[in-house]
Amino acid sequence: MDKENGISPGATYRGAGVDTGKAAEAVREIKGLAAKTFNQNVLGEIGGFGSLYQLPLEGMGQPVLVSGTDGVGTKLKIAFLMDCHHTIGVDCVAMCVNDVLCQGARPLFFLDYIACGKLEPLKIRNIVKGISDGCIQAGAALIGGETAEMPGFYSENEYDLAGFCVGMVDRDCMVDGSSIAEGDVLIGLSSSGVHSNGFSLIRKIVLEEHKIPLDTYIEELGCTLGEELLTPTRIYSQLVGKVLETENVKGMVHITGGGFYENIPRILPLGLGAKIHRDVWNLPPIFSYLQMLGNVEEKEMFSTFNMGVGYIFVISKERKDSVMDILRREGEKPFLMGSIIRGEGVTFE
Repeated sequence: MDKENGISPGATYRGAGVDTGKAAEAVREIKGLAAKTFNQNVLGEIGGFGSLYQLPLEGMGQPVLVSGTDGVGTKLKIAFLMDCHHTIGVDCVAMCVNDVLCQGARPLFFLDYIACGKLEPLKIRNIVKGISDGCIQAGAALIGGETAEMPGFYSENEYDLAGFCVGMVDRDCMVDGSSIAEGDVLIGLSSSGVHSNGFSLIRKIVLEEHKIPLDTYIEELGCTLGEELLTPTRIYSQLVGKVLETENVKGMVHITGGGFYENIPRILPLGLGAKIHRDVWNLPPIFSYLQMLGNVEEKEMFSTFNMGVGYIFVISKERKDSVMDILRREGEKPFLMGSIIRGEGVTFE
């Protein structure tokens, strides 16, 4: 109230809960992190109304753009509870990039969207640091994004995070699963843990039913429960790129939401299924821990989680040794995890 004139001060954006000064501060922090991911195809800087990227068309016959978008899901709740925000951005990049890779595309650029109840520049910087790190791993440029402060919509300490990735592949080199045939084999790559799927079930088991503090050290995990759950999702760009340089890959699978039973059939022609040899890879201890704690049935585990397998190649039987050798030279420990059979869906033996 203006005592002299008896007039109340006018409403302001800051008074409504949105601090544009802090938004500008956050953007200044973000610019440096994004610049680390830039290459010669990025035109301009962060801060314009649109992001510019010149397509690298050299050697391309019929270039096809492949796009993907995803978020991190309720894994964010673990980050909130632990007040740890510097790795969750890697998950966001991974969830988008790994999907785009499945068509044989090379990731080109990435954009992010962060919505929060109260904009805290340091927290935003930590989130974007993870996104920047993920983009460097993926070989993609972080060329733009949006940070939205939405008081009254999100609580002050919470935010949501989404990502958008665009890649490119020559039409003649697209990987779509159409050539997959009976007798082809599946080569698996390990996950880094639970990645970013199944966290609604995880939270129900760990936090609601058993009320286990996230800072509890779990002997079989070798770390606290929260540290294990926040382990970032692996990004498979480098490995996929190396294999595609010389090998004819018939199909690729990112084991994400829906586990084995939903993701593998997505690339299989009608009348074909996959037979998986369950004993050829080591099950990370986090999955045994969750299964025991929640008394979860085996089929439910394979329907919800990646169970230690993050990515799968489908190739002809004759090329399996060559592909395995490529992956081993890259420091990977691939495993021959199954084959394509007549039938439908996924079976285990």
